[in-house]
Amino acid sequence: MNKHSYNREDMICALATPMAESALAVIRCSGPGIIEKCASLFKPGKSLAEAAGNTIVYGKILCPETGRVLDEVLASVFRAPRSYTGQDSVEFSCHGSLPGLQAILALFQEQGIRQASPGEFTFRAFLNGKMDLTRAEAVQEIVSAKSSASQSLAMNRLSGAIEKEINRIKDDLLGLIAAVSISLDYPEDEVDDKVVIDSEKLERAGDHIRRLLATYGTGQMYRDGVRLVLTGQTNAGKSSLFNLILREERSIVSDVHGTTRDYLESWISLGGIPVRLFDTAGLRDADNPVEKEGIRRAGEIVDQAHIILYLVDGVRGMTVEDEEFLDKHKEDPFFIPLWNKADLSQKEAPKGFLPLSAVTAEGFETLEKAVSKRLLEGKLPPEGAVIDSLRQKELLEEAADCLVRFREGMEQGMPMDVLSEDLRNALNCLGEITGEVGTEDILDTMFSRFCVGK
Repeated sequence: MNKHSYNREDMICALATPMAESALAVIRCSGPGIIEKCASLFKPGKSLAEAAGNTIVYGKILCPETGRVLDEVLASVFRAPRSYTGQDSVEFSCHGSLPGLQAILALFQEQGIRQASPGEFTFRAFLNGKMDLTRAEAVQEIVSAKSSASQSLAMNRLSGAIEKEINRIKDDLLGLIAAVSISLDYPEDEVDDKVVIDSEKLERAGDHIRRLLATYGTGQMYRDGVRLVLTGQTNAGKSSLFNLILREERSIVSDVHGTTRDYLESWISLGGIPVRLFDTAGLRDADNPVEKEGIRRAGEIVDQAHIILYLVDGVRGMTVEDEEFLDKHKEDPFFIPLWNKADLSQKEAPKGFLPLSAVTAEGFETLEKAVSKRLLEGKLPPEGAVIDSLRQKELLEEAADCLVRFREGMEQGMPMDVLSEDLRNALNCLGEITGEVGTEDILDTMFSRFCVGK
């Protein structure tokens, strides 16, 4: 690995909580000799040096040269291999004073405990067999989860749901490879010419791979969230709906046309799905350069939307511009037209429109259900093993292709020594998912996305 230093023989430290003023903060340290090194900076040092694993010691961190006390702390001691990294580790619970934390980290680095690289603690846990690569990826996904459902899915991966599925598939492939190997290892006069392949194992392995691949869309949606955009003509009620969805007054509501001149955005959770909600500038011909720019940006955001809520002013009725926009998007299954101000309108909502009042919330519950239904349509519910990693998806696709080539080769009567490579390549792809097979570049790219304290 050349982008970051991941030498696991080094002693490392990092702040595991945000660098911000707080009641408490945690500094994590790990590596060979780390307990003894920390004891030399701790009073009483003997109590820390002799502490059993999984115990907490009260004391003070002090500079050995000057004797200056930097903080009163609780030191949690973990002895290898019973620690997060699999190495000796110490975690200091400190006061959340920024100057104090900076002084402690500076002292540690002066004493040869270097700053950890991004994801280095989890990287060591992976190398020391504390977790496979799918669980390591789940650690960062838990940290960055945007809803309770996405956090729950990441916890499921951390518990080994994907690893268990991959191991089941690998068991079937190993059985197939063993059968093929017999025909290659023994002379033809000692075994039957025809190799008997367990078609049930082959079909089961392919089905399990396809089932995991089918979860990718759901996993990606829960991990990254979806873009939900409110758009429509000026004064159609977009800002009122934006505030209603957020349950707070975020967007300025006014009868004056063109009030929203730039987009507003906020994260919400809809049925457990993380949603990035956008309120955009009203669409109309505008001379004001600022409003014009807001309308241009609104167009860009609409083009990137997963779900479009188009509001029509039910009091004013349909305009030519409304009809043009609706005609452009009528085939889009994620386009939802809304007949807003239904409480004031004398006109019935046109066919296909959802009647709504962004002021009284009439029809809002129906809208929420319609959005959730469209988001989950054709996707599996968030149960069992769900993948959300592009790396995992691409490796599963490659493994599936290998099995297809193997089956086709069997039907065409190709030599077994050629076909066996397809099975071994499929097995290697699965091994790369869990980390049994990997390269330094892949690991470096993956762990560098982690926060430093992980």
